[in-house]
Amino acid sequence: MFSKAGCDDARTYIQSGNVIFCATPKIAARLPELMAGQIAKRFGFTAPVVLRTAEQIGAVIRNNPYLKAGVAEAELHVMFLARAPVARNIAELNPDRSPPDTFTVLGQEVYLRLPNGAGKTKLTAQYFDSKLATIGTQRNWRTVNRLFELMQG
Repeated sequence: MFSKAGCDDARTYIQSGNVIFCATPKIAARLPELMAGQIAKRFGFTAPVVLRTAEQIGAVIRNNPYLKAGVAEAELHVMFLARAPVARNIAELNPDRSPPDTFTVLGQEVYLRLPNGAGKTKLTAQYFDSKLATIGTQRNWRTVNRLFELMQG
């Protein structure tokens, strides 16, 4: 699908919706809507399509507040949002929704610290999507770093 849309060198990583490719900014700008439509048509379900450049992923890695605080990498996750939420919606998030889990919203990302793992948290994509009025997709820290490595070469 990505190749047909004009992307070069399209390849997937770990069969969880991660696609790495090269595209012009003009092509990349239309991909979220185009790919979401293609996924719905081909597979019969809706899925968020959220794009980040290699530079943006590098910034996500550099700016993780939990990593800077020395939290174990196995506890770290990032939710990539389609667009930055408004301050009013961020302020309405419940920081005590799922103790001991914590989160920080910075720009178009929600940084998550999930000591008991992603399977036991109430800080889900559905929660953030509904409260922040956007869509997002979550990845563990190992995957974020591996995607960045693959994007580099």
